[in-house]
Amino acid sequence: MTNDIKLTSVKVMKSLYNRFKIKTVNSKMTLQKLTNRSIHLYLNDDNYKDIIENTDELTISGSNL
Repeated sequence: MTNDIKLTSVKVMKSLYNRFKIKTVNSKMTLQKLTNRSIHLYLNDDNYKDIIENTDELTISGSNL
């Protein structure tokens, strides 16, 4: 299974990550699960892709979050 996993590094906004940790403290959701599911939906669900591409409430930084 390790051959099917790509180790990567991404920058996450601190405020979003902290809110995520608080919201998921009593759940089985992890950042890894969220990331994999989000990528899957992005690739397979045009509505989800449109929502992601058109969300602009985040502060733009040097990494174009």
